[in-house]
Amino acid sequence: MLRINNIKIYEDISNNEILEKALLKNKIKKSDIINWKISKKSIDARDKKNVHYNYSIDIEVKNENKYKNLIKVKNETTLPNIPLNNKINTRPIIVGAGPGGLFAAITLIENGIKPIIIEQGQPVEIRKKTIENFLKLGKLNTFSNVQFGEGGAGTFSDGKLTTGINNPFCKEVLKIFVKFGAPEQILYVSKPHIGTDNLIKIIKNIREYLILKGSKFYFNTKVIDFKIINNTLKAIYCQDISSNNLNNITEMSTDNLILAIGHSSRDTFQKLYEKGFLLEKKNFSVGVRIEHLQDEINKSQYGSITKLKLPPAEYKLAYHSPNGRSCYTFCMCPGGVVMASSSEKNTIVTNGMSTFLRDGKNANSAILVNVTPKDFKDTSPLAGIYFQKELEENAFALGGSNYCAPIQRVEDFLKNIKSSTIGTIKPSYLPGVTLSNLNEILPKFVSDTLKEGILYFDKKLTGFANPDSLLTGVETRSSSPVKIVRNENLLSNIKGVYPCGEGAGYAGGITSAAVDGIKCAIALMRL
Repeated sequence: MLRINNIKIYEDISNNEILEKALLKNKIKKSDIINWKISKKSIDARDKKNVHYNYSIDIEVKNENKYKNLIKVKNETTLPNIPLNNKINTRPIIVGAGPGGLFAAITLIENGIKPIIIEQGQPVEIRKKTIENFLKLGKLNTFSNVQFGEGGAGTFSDGKLTTGINNPFCKEVLKIFVKFGAPEQILYVSKPHIGTDNLIKIIKNIREYLILKGSKFYFNTKVIDFKIINNTLKAIYCQDISSNNLNNITEMSTDNLILAIGHSSRDTFQKLYEKGFLLEKKNFSVGVRIEHLQDEINKSQYGSITKLKLPPAEYKLAYHSPNGRSCYTFCMCPGGVVMASSSEKNTIVTNGMSTFLRDGKNANSAILVNVTPKDFKDTSPLAGIYFQKELEENAFALGGSNYCAPIQRVEDFLKNIKSSTIGTIKPSYLPGVTLSNLNEILPKFVSDTLKEGILYFDKKLTGFANPDSLLTGVETRSSSPVKIVRNENLLSNIKGVYPCGEGAGYAGGITSAAVDGIKCAIALMRL
Protein backbone atom coordinates (compact mmCIF):
# COMPACT_ATOMS: atom_id res chain seq x y z
CA MET A 1 0.00 0.00 0.00
CA LEU A 2 0.97 3.65 -0.40
CA ARG A 3 0.78 6.21 2.39
CA ILE A 4 -0.49 9.76 2.18
CA ASN A 5 0.85 11.73 5.15
CA ASN A 6 0.16 15.13 6.63
CA ILE A 7 -3.53 15.45 5.78
CA LYS A 8 -4.61 18.51 7.77
CA ILE A 9 -8.29 18.72 8.68
CA TYR A 10 -9.73 21.91 10.22
CA GLU A 11 -13.42 21.04 10.43
CA ASP A 12 -15.54 18.02 11.27
CA ILE A 13 -16.08 15.95 8.14
CA SER A 14 -16.65 12.27 7.39
CA ASN A 15 -13.87 9.77 6.72
CA ASN A 16 -14.90 9.59 3.07
CA GLU A 17 -14.57 13.37 2.77
CA ILE A 18 -11.10 13.15 4.35
CA LEU A 19 -10.14 10.60 1.70
CA GLU A 20 -11.43 12.87 -1.06
CA LYS A 21 -9.38 15.81 0.24
CA ALA A 22 -6.27 13.63 0.37
CA LEU A 23 -6.81 12.35 -3.17
CA LEU A 24 -7.47 15.83 -4.52
CA LYS A 25 -4.36 17.28 -2.88
CA ASN A 26 -2.18 14.48 -4.27
CA LYS A 27 -3.91 14.35 -7.70
CA ILE A 28 -4.99 10.74 -7.30
CA LYS A 29 -7.98 9.43 -9.22
CA LYS A 30 -10.61 7.84 -7.02
CA SER A 31 -11.17 5.21 -9.69
CA ASP A 32 -7.60 4.00 -9.13
CA ILE A 33 -8.33 3.13 -5.48
CA ILE A 34 -8.83 -0.55 -4.67
CA ASN A 35 -8.83 -0.25 -0.89
CA TRP A 36 -7.95 2.29 1.79
CA LYS A 37 -7.77 2.79 5.55
CA ILE A 38 -6.85 5.45 8.09
CA SER A 39 -3.44 4.59 9.52
CA LYS A 40 -2.99 7.52 11.91
CA LYS A 41 -5.03 10.28 13.48
CA SER A 42 -3.67 12.85 15.91
CA ILE A 43 -4.40 16.36 17.14
CA ASP A 44 -1.89 19.12 16.47
CA ALA A 45 -2.55 21.88 19.00
CA ARG A 46 0.92 23.41 19.20
CA ASP A 47 -0.40 26.61 17.65
CA LYS A 48 -3.69 27.54 19.33
CA LYS A 49 -4.61 29.62 16.25
CA ASN A 50 -4.09 26.63 13.97
CA VAL A 51 -5.47 23.59 15.80
CA HIS A 52 -6.19 20.71 13.46
CA TYR A 53 -6.31 16.95 13.01
CA ASN A 54 -3.41 15.34 11.24
CA TYR A 55 -4.26 12.15 9.33
CA SER A 56 -2.31 9.54 7.44
CA ILE A 57 -4.15 7.32 4.98
CA ASP A 58 -2.95 4.11 3.36
CA ILE A 59 -4.26 3.37 -0.12
CA GLU A 60 -4.08 0.36 -2.38
CA VAL A 61 -4.06 1.38 -6.04
CA LYS A 62 -4.29 -0.44 -9.37
CA ASN A 63 -0.92 0.83 -10.55
CA GLU A 64 1.62 2.01 -7.96
CA ASN A 65 3.98 3.27 -10.68
CA LYS A 66 1.56 6.14 -11.38
CA TYR A 67 2.14 7.53 -7.86
CA LYS A 68 5.88 7.24 -7.25
CA ASN A 69 5.80 10.43 -5.14
CA LEU A 70 3.97 8.57 -2.35
CA ILE A 71 5.64 6.53 0.37
CA LYS A 72 5.41 2.77 0.05
CA VAL A 73 4.14 1.35 3.35
CA LYS A 74 6.56 -0.98 5.04
CA ASN A 75 5.16 -4.30 6.10
CA GLU A 76 4.16 -4.40 9.74
CA THR A 77 6.74 -6.00 11.98
CA THR A 78 6.09 -9.70 11.74
CA LEU A 79 5.55 -11.67 14.90
CA PRO A 80 8.43 -13.95 15.90
CA ASN A 81 8.22 -17.47 14.54
CA ILE A 82 8.65 -19.51 17.69
CA PRO A 83 8.47 -23.31 17.66
CA LEU A 84 5.74 -24.17 20.14
CA ASN A 85 4.75 -27.30 22.01
CA ASN A 86 0.98 -27.56 22.16
CA LYS A 87 1.00 -30.86 24.03
CA ILE A 88 1.50 -29.93 27.69
CA ASN A 89 1.34 -32.76 30.26
CA THR A 90 -0.95 -31.02 32.76
CA ARG A 91 -3.34 -28.13 32.19
CA PRO A 92 -1.56 -24.82 32.82
CA ILE A 93 -3.06 -22.67 35.54
CA ILE A 94 -3.22 -18.90 35.30
CA VAL A 95 -3.62 -16.99 38.56
CA GLY A 96 -5.27 -13.64 37.90
CA ALA A 97 -7.77 -12.59 35.23
CA GLY A 98 -6.32 -9.15 34.48
CA PRO A 99 -4.85 -8.28 31.06
CA GLY A 100 -1.73 -10.38 31.69
CA GLY A 101 -3.71 -13.47 32.64
CA LEU A 102 -6.41 -13.07 29.98
CA PHE A 103 -4.00 -12.53 27.11
CA ALA A 104 -1.91 -15.46 28.29
CA ALA A 105 -5.10 -17.53 28.21
CA ILE A 106 -5.99 -16.34 24.70
CA THR A 107 -2.50 -17.25 23.46
CA LEU A 108 -2.69 -20.71 25.01
CA ILE A 109 -6.22 -21.47 23.81
CA GLU A 110 -5.39 -20.45 20.24
CA ASN A 111 -2.55 -22.97 20.31
CA GLY A 112 -4.76 -25.83 21.44
CA ILE A 113 -4.02 -25.62 25.17
CA LYS A 114 -6.94 -25.16 27.56
CA PRO A 115 -5.83 -23.28 30.67
CA ILE A 116 -7.54 -22.99 34.03
CA ILE A 117 -7.95 -19.38 35.18
CA ILE A 118 -8.23 -18.68 38.89
CA GLU A 119 -9.47 -15.27 40.07
CA GLN A 120 -10.15 -14.28 43.66
CA GLY A 121 -12.60 -11.58 42.55
CA GLN A 122 -15.94 -11.73 40.77
CA PRO A 123 -16.89 -11.85 37.09
CA VAL A 124 -16.70 -8.34 35.72
CA GLU A 125 -20.44 -7.64 35.51
CA ILE A 126 -20.96 -8.70 39.16
CA ARG A 127 -17.77 -6.92 40.19
CA LYS A 128 -19.19 -3.69 38.73
CA LYS A 129 -22.20 -3.92 41.06
CA THR A 130 -19.96 -4.67 44.06
CA ILE A 131 -17.88 -1.57 43.34
CA GLU A 132 -21.01 0.56 42.93
CA ASN A 133 -22.17 -0.69 46.33
CA PHE A 134 -18.87 0.40 47.88
CA LEU A 135 -19.16 3.85 46.30
CA LYS A 136 -22.72 4.29 47.63
CA LEU A 137 -22.45 2.70 51.05
CA GLY A 138 -18.75 2.46 51.89
CA LYS A 139 -18.95 -1.34 52.25
CA LEU A 140 -15.66 -2.75 50.96
CA ASN A 141 -15.30 -6.26 49.58
CA THR A 142 -11.60 -7.01 50.08
CA PHE A 143 -11.64 -9.83 47.50
CA SER A 144 -13.46 -8.02 44.68
CA ASN A 145 -13.01 -4.28 44.19
CA VAL A 146 -11.26 -1.81 41.91
CA GLN A 147 -7.96 -3.70 42.35
CA PHE A 148 -9.22 -7.29 42.27
CA GLY A 149 -11.62 -9.11 39.97
CA GLU A 150 -12.01 -10.10 36.35
CA GLY A 151 -10.30 -7.57 34.09
CA GLY A 152 -7.81 -6.42 36.71
CA ALA A 153 -7.22 -2.94 38.08
CA GLY A 154 -7.22 -1.35 34.62
CA THR A 155 -10.89 -2.22 34.02
CA PHE A 156 -12.08 0.61 36.28
CA SER A 157 -9.71 3.25 34.91
CA ASP A 158 -9.64 5.15 31.63
CA GLY A 159 -8.73 2.05 29.64
CA LYS A 160 -5.60 3.68 28.21
CA LEU A 161 -3.74 1.56 25.68
CA THR A 162 -0.72 3.80 25.20
CA THR A 163 2.57 2.22 26.14
CA GLY A 164 6.27 3.03 26.14
CA ILE A 165 7.35 -0.43 25.05
CA ASN A 166 8.23 -1.21 21.44
CA ASN A 167 7.08 -4.75 20.79
CA PRO A 168 5.34 -6.32 17.78
CA PHE A 169 2.79 -7.84 20.14
CA CYS A 170 1.46 -4.33 20.94
CA LYS A 171 -0.37 -4.21 17.61
CA GLU A 172 -1.68 -7.73 18.22
CA VAL A 173 -3.10 -6.63 21.58
CA LEU A 174 -5.02 -3.79 19.90
CA LYS A 175 -6.35 -6.14 17.22
CA ILE A 176 -7.53 -8.61 19.87
CA PHE A 177 -9.34 -5.83 21.74
CA VAL A 178 -11.09 -4.84 18.50
CA LYS A 179 -12.00 -8.49 17.86
CA PHE A 180 -13.80 -8.57 21.21
CA GLY A 181 -15.65 -5.30 20.81
CA ALA A 182 -13.30 -2.31 21.13
CA PRO A 183 -13.82 0.63 18.74
CA GLU A 184 -11.76 0.16 15.58
CA GLN A 185 -10.26 3.63 15.98
CA ILE A 186 -7.87 2.32 18.65
CA LEU A 187 -5.85 0.86 15.76
CA TYR A 188 -4.94 4.30 14.41
CA VAL A 189 -5.52 7.11 16.93
CA SER A 190 -2.32 8.39 18.50
CA LYS A 191 -3.55 7.92 22.09
CA PRO A 192 -5.95 4.98 22.10
CA HIS A 193 -8.27 4.36 25.02
CA ILE A 194 -11.30 2.13 25.54
CA GLY A 195 -13.04 3.50 28.63
CA THR A 196 -14.45 1.54 31.55
CA ASP A 197 -17.86 1.13 29.93
CA ASN A 198 -16.40 -0.63 26.90
CA LEU A 199 -13.86 -2.63 28.88
CA ILE A 200 -16.55 -4.29 30.99
CA LYS A 201 -18.25 -5.61 27.83
CA ILE A 202 -14.96 -6.62 26.19
CA ILE A 203 -13.71 -8.55 29.23
CA LYS A 204 -16.98 -10.49 29.38
CA ASN A 205 -16.68 -11.30 25.67
CA ILE A 206 -13.14 -12.59 26.17
CA ARG A 207 -14.26 -14.83 29.03
CA GLU A 208 -17.13 -16.28 27.01
CA TYR A 209 -14.77 -16.97 24.10
CA LEU A 210 -12.23 -18.72 26.34
CA ILE A 211 -14.93 -20.88 27.95
CA LEU A 212 -16.36 -21.77 24.52
CA LYS A 213 -12.89 -22.93 23.45
CA GLY A 214 -12.42 -25.09 26.55
CA SER A 215 -10.90 -22.90 29.26
CA LYS A 216 -12.25 -23.10 32.79
CA PHE A 217 -12.68 -20.15 35.16
CA TYR A 218 -12.81 -20.33 38.95
CA PHE A 219 -14.05 -17.02 40.36
CA ASN A 220 -14.18 -16.16 44.08
CA THR A 221 -11.24 -18.55 44.42
CA LYS A 222 -8.03 -17.54 46.13
CA VAL A 223 -4.63 -19.19 45.83
CA ILE A 224 -3.39 -19.51 49.41
CA ASP A 225 -0.37 -21.82 49.12
CA PHE A 226 2.01 -23.62 46.79
CA LYS A 227 3.23 -27.22 46.86
CA ILE A 228 6.91 -27.13 45.97
CA ILE A 229 9.17 -30.21 45.92
CA ASN A 230 12.87 -29.99 44.99
CA ASN A 231 12.43 -26.39 43.91
CA THR A 232 9.70 -27.42 41.44
CA LEU A 233 6.03 -26.53 41.54
CA LYS A 234 3.75 -29.54 41.92
CA ALA A 235 0.41 -28.03 42.90
CA ILE A 236 -1.40 -25.02 44.28
CA TYR A 237 -3.94 -24.80 47.11
CA CYS A 238 -7.10 -22.76 46.54
CA GLN A 239 -9.78 -21.53 48.90
CA ASP A 240 -13.40 -20.94 47.92
CA ILE A 241 -14.02 -17.50 49.41
CA SER A 242 -17.65 -17.35 48.27
CA SER A 243 -18.68 -19.92 50.89
CA ASN A 244 -18.77 -19.52 54.65
CA ASN A 245 -16.55 -22.58 55.02
CA LEU A 246 -13.01 -21.20 54.79
CA ASN A 247 -11.68 -24.73 55.33
CA ASN A 248 -12.95 -25.62 51.87
CA ILE A 249 -9.47 -25.91 50.31
CA THR A 250 -8.76 -27.62 46.99
CA GLU A 251 -5.42 -28.91 45.72
CA MET A 252 -4.83 -28.41 42.00
CA SER A 253 -1.89 -30.20 40.39
CA THR A 254 0.04 -28.48 37.62
CA ASP A 255 3.53 -28.27 36.15
CA ASN A 256 3.01 -24.79 34.70
CA LEU A 257 1.69 -21.72 36.48
CA ILE A 258 1.43 -18.21 35.09
CA LEU A 259 1.37 -15.86 38.07
CA ALA A 260 -0.46 -12.71 36.94
CA ILE A 261 -1.57 -11.54 40.37
CA GLY A 262 -1.60 -7.75 39.93
CA HIS A 263 0.26 -5.05 41.86
CA SER A 264 -1.97 -5.13 44.96
CA SER A 265 -1.83 -8.83 45.92
CA ARG A 266 -0.03 -8.20 49.17
CA ASP A 267 -0.92 -11.42 50.97
CA THR A 268 0.19 -13.42 47.92
CA PHE A 269 3.52 -11.59 47.85
CA GLN A 270 3.91 -12.49 51.53
CA LYS A 271 3.21 -16.17 50.78
CA LEU A 272 5.64 -16.19 47.85
CA TYR A 273 8.33 -14.76 50.13
CA GLU A 274 7.64 -17.46 52.73
CA LYS A 275 7.83 -20.21 50.07
CA GLY A 276 11.27 -19.16 48.87
CA PHE A 277 10.49 -17.23 45.68
CA LEU A 278 13.13 -14.62 44.88
CA LEU A 279 11.60 -11.16 45.37
CA GLU A 280 13.20 -7.75 45.03
CA LYS A 281 12.26 -4.28 46.17
CA LYS A 282 11.69 -1.83 43.34
CA ASN A 283 11.05 1.82 42.71
CA PHE A 284 7.49 3.11 42.50
CA SER A 285 5.70 6.42 43.06
CA VAL A 286 3.16 7.95 45.41
CA GLY A 287 1.16 11.15 45.50
CA VAL A 288 -2.36 12.50 45.08
CA ARG A 289 -5.07 13.01 42.47
CA ILE A 290 -5.68 16.53 41.16
CA GLU A 291 -9.01 17.68 39.69
CA HIS A 292 -9.67 20.60 37.34
CA LEU A 293 -12.68 21.62 35.28
CA GLN A 294 -12.40 19.81 31.97
CA ASP A 295 -13.51 22.94 30.09
CA GLU A 296 -10.53 24.81 31.50
CA ILE A 297 -8.13 22.06 30.45
CA ASN A 298 -9.68 22.13 26.97
CA LYS A 299 -9.17 25.89 26.77
CA SER A 300 -5.56 25.63 27.93
CA GLN A 301 -4.73 22.89 25.43
CA TYR A 302 -6.82 23.88 22.40
CA GLY A 303 -7.51 27.59 22.76
CA SER A 304 -10.97 28.82 21.70
CA ILE A 305 -10.69 29.45 17.94
CA THR A 306 -10.91 26.00 16.34
CA LYS A 307 -14.12 24.90 14.61
CA LEU A 308 -13.42 21.25 15.37
CA LYS A 309 -15.42 19.37 17.97
CA LEU A 310 -12.34 18.03 19.67
CA PRO A 311 -12.33 15.28 22.30
CA PRO A 312 -11.72 16.27 25.92
CA ALA A 313 -8.11 17.40 26.18
CA GLU A 314 -5.33 15.43 27.87
CA TYR A 315 -1.99 16.43 29.32
CA LYS A 316 1.24 14.75 30.38
CA LEU A 317 3.74 16.72 32.45
CA ALA A 318 7.02 16.04 34.21
CA TYR A 319 9.31 18.00 36.55
CA HIS A 320 12.78 17.19 37.89
CA SER A 321 13.48 18.82 41.23
CA PRO A 322 16.89 20.08 42.40
CA ASN A 323 16.37 17.74 45.38
CA GLY A 324 16.85 14.79 43.02
CA ARG A 325 13.20 13.74 42.95
CA SER A 326 10.91 13.59 39.94
CA CYS A 327 7.28 14.71 39.88
CA TYR A 328 5.01 13.73 37.02
CA THR A 329 1.38 13.37 36.03
CA PHE A 330 0.12 9.83 35.53
CA CYS A 331 -3.05 8.18 34.20
CA MET A 332 -4.71 11.47 33.31
CA CYS A 333 -8.47 10.92 32.93
CA PRO A 334 -10.28 13.56 30.85
CA GLY A 335 -13.91 13.99 31.84
CA GLY A 336 -13.52 11.36 34.53
CA VAL A 337 -13.88 10.80 38.25
CA VAL A 338 -11.53 10.03 41.12
CA MET A 339 -12.17 6.43 42.13
CA ALA A 340 -12.18 4.86 45.59
CA SER A 341 -9.71 2.04 44.96
CA SER A 342 -9.05 0.50 48.37
CA SER A 343 -8.50 -3.25 48.54
CA GLU A 344 -7.82 -3.57 52.28
CA LYS A 345 -9.90 -2.56 55.28
CA ASN A 346 -9.21 0.85 56.80
CA THR A 347 -7.19 2.25 53.90
CA ILE A 348 -7.75 4.98 51.33
CA VAL A 349 -6.44 4.46 47.81
CA THR A 350 -7.34 6.62 44.81
CA ASN A 351 -7.25 6.12 41.06
CA GLY A 352 -8.89 7.77 38.05
CA MET A 353 -11.67 6.46 35.80
CA SER A 354 -13.34 7.62 32.57
CA THR A 355 -15.91 6.24 30.20
CA PHE A 356 -15.15 6.06 26.48
CA LEU A 357 -16.82 9.44 25.81
CA ARG A 358 -14.96 11.11 28.69
CA ASP A 359 -17.94 13.39 29.14
CA GLY A 360 -17.72 14.21 32.86
CA LYS A 361 -17.35 17.74 34.19
CA ASN A 362 -13.91 17.28 35.80
CA ALA A 363 -10.52 16.20 34.56
CA ASN A 364 -8.30 14.34 36.98
CA SER A 365 -4.76 13.00 37.06
CA ALA A 366 -2.37 11.50 39.52
CA ILE A 367 0.57 13.72 40.49
CA LEU A 368 3.30 11.41 41.71
CA VAL A 369 6.75 11.58 43.25
CA ASN A 370 9.25 8.77 42.84
CA VAL A 371 10.06 6.54 45.82
CA THR A 372 13.14 4.33 46.02
CA PRO A 373 14.14 1.48 48.37
CA LYS A 374 16.33 4.00 50.23
CA ASP A 375 13.08 5.54 51.52
CA PHE A 376 11.88 2.29 53.11
CA LYS A 377 12.19 1.61 56.81
CA ASP A 378 13.62 -1.92 56.56
CA THR A 379 15.44 -4.20 54.15
CA SER A 380 12.68 -6.75 53.51
CA PRO A 381 11.73 -7.28 49.83
CA LEU A 382 8.22 -6.36 50.99
CA ALA A 383 9.28 -3.02 52.50
CA GLY A 384 7.64 -1.06 49.67
CA ILE A 385 4.30 -2.64 50.56
CA TYR A 386 4.70 -1.50 54.17
CA PHE A 387 5.52 2.03 52.93
CA GLN A 388 2.35 2.10 50.81
CA LYS A 389 0.13 0.68 53.52
CA GLU A 390 1.22 3.16 56.19
CA LEU A 391 0.39 6.03 53.86
CA GLU A 392 -3.01 4.52 52.97
CA GLU A 393 -3.90 3.95 56.64
CA ASN A 394 -2.93 7.54 57.50
CA ALA A 395 -5.16 8.80 54.68
CA PHE A 396 -8.03 6.68 56.02
CA ALA A 397 -7.64 8.25 59.47
CA LEU A 398 -7.32 11.78 58.08
CA GLY A 399 -10.49 11.28 56.02
CA GLY A 400 -12.50 10.32 59.11
CA SER A 401 -12.02 6.51 59.25
CA ASN A 402 -15.12 5.89 57.12
CA TYR A 403 -13.71 5.58 53.55
CA CYS A 404 -14.18 9.28 52.93
CA ALA A 405 -11.04 10.61 51.25
CA PRO A 406 -9.06 13.61 52.55
CA ILE A 407 -9.17 16.49 50.06
CA GLN A 408 -7.55 19.91 49.91
CA ARG A 409 -7.61 22.95 47.65
CA VAL A 410 -4.31 23.52 45.85
CA GLU A 411 -3.95 27.01 47.32
CA ASP A 412 -4.27 25.60 50.85
CA PHE A 413 -1.89 22.74 50.11
CA LEU A 414 0.76 25.20 48.92
CA LYS A 415 0.26 27.26 52.10
CA ASN A 416 0.20 24.15 54.34
CA ILE A 417 -3.18 24.98 55.88
CA LYS A 418 -6.29 22.82 56.23
CA SER A 419 -8.99 23.59 53.66
CA SER A 420 -12.21 24.98 55.11
CA THR A 421 -14.25 25.37 51.90
CA ILE A 422 -14.64 23.87 48.45
CA GLY A 423 -14.49 26.35 45.58
CA THR A 424 -15.54 26.19 41.94
CA ILE A 425 -14.28 22.63 41.43
CA LYS A 426 -16.42 20.02 43.14
CA PRO A 427 -14.96 16.65 44.20
CA SER A 428 -16.00 13.56 42.24
CA TYR A 429 -14.77 10.99 44.77
CA LEU A 430 -17.32 8.69 46.39
CA PRO A 431 -18.36 7.57 49.06
CA GLY A 432 -17.46 11.09 50.26
CA VAL A 433 -14.69 13.55 51.15
CA THR A 434 -13.27 15.33 54.19
CA LEU A 435 -11.61 18.74 54.08
CA SER A 436 -8.08 18.20 55.33
CA ASN A 437 -4.41 19.17 55.16
CA LEU A 438 -2.65 16.50 53.11
CA ASN A 439 0.75 17.80 54.24
CA GLU A 440 0.04 16.07 57.56
CA ILE A 441 0.26 12.57 56.09
CA LEU A 442 2.55 12.87 53.07
CA PRO A 443 6.28 12.32 53.62
CA LYS A 444 7.96 15.71 53.53
CA PHE A 445 9.98 14.87 50.40
CA VAL A 446 6.70 14.00 48.65
CA SER A 447 4.77 17.12 49.65
CA ASP A 448 7.74 19.43 48.95
CA THR A 449 8.28 17.96 45.49
CA LEU A 450 4.55 18.04 44.73
CA LYS A 451 4.45 21.75 45.53
CA GLU A 452 7.39 22.46 43.25
CA GLY A 453 5.85 20.32 40.53
CA ILE A 454 2.40 21.96 40.70
CA LEU A 455 3.89 25.44 40.33
CA TYR A 456 6.11 24.27 37.47
CA PHE A 457 3.20 22.57 35.69
CA ASP A 458 1.22 25.81 35.92
CA LYS A 459 3.83 27.42 33.65
CA LYS A 460 3.32 24.67 31.09
CA LEU A 461 -0.47 24.36 31.37
CA THR A 462 -2.33 27.54 32.27
CA GLY A 463 -4.54 27.06 35.31
CA PHE A 464 -2.92 23.90 36.62
CA ALA A 465 -2.29 25.63 39.96
CA ASN A 466 -5.77 27.18 40.05
CA PRO A 467 -6.37 27.88 43.78
CA ASP A 468 -9.63 25.88 43.66
CA SER A 469 -8.10 22.81 42.02
CA LEU A 470 -8.67 19.84 44.29
CA LEU A 471 -6.18 17.33 45.62
CA THR A 472 -7.46 13.95 46.82
CA GLY A 473 -5.24 11.59 48.81
CA VAL A 474 -3.65 9.20 48.36
CA GLU A 475 -2.45 7.51 45.17
CA THR A 476 -0.05 4.68 45.99
CA ARG A 477 -0.71 1.89 43.47
CA SER A 478 0.78 3.33 40.28
CA SER A 479 2.98 0.24 39.96
CA SER A 480 4.08 -2.80 41.92
CA PRO A 481 6.49 -2.23 44.82
CA VAL A 482 7.83 -5.77 44.33
CA LYS A 483 9.54 -7.64 41.50
CA ILE A 484 9.26 -11.43 41.30
CA VAL A 485 12.62 -12.34 39.79
CA ARG A 486 12.56 -14.37 36.57
CA ASN A 487 15.25 -15.58 34.17
CA GLU A 488 15.69 -15.25 30.41
CA ASN A 489 13.09 -17.99 29.92
CA LEU A 490 10.62 -15.97 32.06
CA LEU A 491 10.75 -18.60 34.81
CA SER A 492 11.06 -17.79 38.50
CA ASN A 493 13.58 -19.59 40.68
CA ILE A 494 10.79 -22.12 41.31
CA LYS A 495 10.59 -24.32 38.22
CA GLY A 496 7.23 -24.18 36.48
CA VAL A 497 6.22 -20.70 37.67
CA TYR A 498 6.11 -17.77 35.22
CA PRO A 499 5.76 -14.37 36.99
CA CYS A 500 3.70 -12.17 34.69
CA GLY A 501 2.55 -8.62 34.19
CA GLU A 502 2.37 -5.56 36.37
CA GLY A 503 2.21 -7.31 39.72
CA ALA A 504 5.39 -9.24 38.98
CA GLY A 505 7.15 -5.98 38.05
CA TYR A 506 7.32 -6.46 34.28
CA ALA A 507 4.59 -4.16 32.96
CA GLY A 508 3.09 -0.73 33.53
CA GLY A 509 -0.38 -0.59 32.07
CA ILE A 510 -3.00 -2.58 30.18
CA THR A 511 -1.09 -3.00 26.90
CA SER A 512 2.28 -3.87 28.40
CA ALA A 513 0.64 -6.32 30.83
CA ALA A 514 -1.22 -7.97 27.94
CA VAL A 515 2.01 -8.22 25.95
CA ASP A 516 3.73 -9.82 28.92
CA GLY A 517 0.89 -12.32 29.17
CA ILE A 518 1.45 -13.31 25.55
CA LYS A 519 5.20 -13.62 26.16
CA CYS A 520 4.71 -15.80 29.24
CA ALA A 521 2.29 -18.10 27.40
CA ILE A 522 4.81 -18.48 24.57
CA ALA A 523 7.60 -19.17 27.06
CA LEU A 524 5.46 -21.87 28.64
CA MET A 525 4.86 -23.52 25.23
CA ARG A 526 8.33 -23.01 23.77
CA LEU A 527 9.98 -26.23 22.62
